Parts: sequence; C-alpha cells; structure tokens
Amino acid sequence: MADTAAADPETSASRGRASGRAPHKGQQTKAAIIDAALGLASQVGLEGLSIGAIAELMGMSKSGVFAHFGSREELQIAVVREYHARFEREVFRPALAAARGLPRLRALFDHWMRQTSLEIDSGCIYISGAVEFDDRPGAVRDALVATVNTWQAAVRKAVQMAIDEGHLRADADPAQVAFEIHGLILALHYEARFLRNPAGLQHARTGFDNLIARYQVAP
Repeated sequence: MADTAAADPETSASRGRASGRAPHKGQQTKAAIIDAALGLASQVGLEGLSIGAIAELMGMSKSGVFAHFGSREELQIAVVREYHARFEREVFRPALAAARGLPRLRALFDHWMRQTSLEIDSGCIYISGAVEFDDRPGAVRDALVATVNTWQAAVRKAVQMAIDEGHLRADADPAQVAFEIHGLILALHYEARFLRNPAGLQHARTGFDNLIARYQVAP
C-alpha cells in the first residue's frame, strides 16, 4: 500500500516532529496556532475559524497570527492538512504493521473505527468540512477534496492488495468495497455522535464482517 503522505505535503507542525530537529521559535508558534485552530475547528467547524478568534485563544495579537497566516483561508487550509497528517498517523500508518492483504484491511478499518469513536465529542473535519464546503468552490474545498481522495485511494489500494493476496475474490471491485467501508464509517459517526447509540461500534464491526464475508475466498 502506498504511503498517503507521498501524495500530500507535510504540514509545518508534522514536519518538525518527523525530522527530529527542534523547530525554531517561529515554527513552534505556527505549530501551536495550527494545533489551537484544529481544536477550535473540531468544535465549531472550519467556517467558525477566524484570525481574531485564534488570536484571542492564543493570547496573541491579530497581527501576530497574520505573520504566520496571511489570511483566514490560509489558516483553514493549514488545519485541513494538519488533520490529514494526524489522521494518517493514527489510522493509516499503524495498519501497515499488519500482514499484507485482508489482515491489513481489517487493521485499517479497526483503526478508523477507533478514531471515529475518539471523535464523538470533537467531530471529524472530513465530515463537517464536507457539509460546510460541499457546494462552495475554492481553495479550502480543494484541500478537503484532495485529502479525502488521497485517503480513499489508500483504502481502494488496501482492498486491491487483499485481492492480489488471494484473500478476496478476483471479481471484487475495489471501488465498490471501499465505498461500502466508507459508508459504514459514516453510519458509525451518525449513530455515535448524533444518536449517541452505544451499539454503533458493534454494528459497524458486524457490517464490516458481513461485507468481507461476501467477497472472501473460501479457505
């Protein structure tokens, strides 16, 4: 499975951590602003972000925030990319430790479910961003679409790998299987966050097992 990071630039926050070098003060401040903005966006959405709100949250002047982000849109895009970097780190990369094929696809779904359950109170930027920007063309929507497409391509590749390893039938359509997996996650988010249904996780897990059973090669 290709690393999704190859298709999406690292953010300043994740880049400093990954390099192992201590970021200088300007990078630290920018990373702290992104972190605070991501926390706020998780509660009020990307549209709720403003330079003024972040300045107040950080105890900075508006001009101080503008020194790192020249516009609200630039800040929103940085938040989208940082969310993607964290999502990749928490969901995608741990799954790579599993064996190729179906074990890795299961691990991917398990980590995705876990991440969704952790976001019950904060919300998912992918989902809330889609609601906010589905009919609003522009750079923020483009950034959201690019990160979601990158992730969905990784899921399709995981399905294809399971087919190549002989775990799923050769006639299984990776795009269809990935679509149904994504649908289970969206249903889980709705059940857990909106309806507060404690059985949502089990329903999602059972749905995944049923989906795989339809395509799995008989032992």
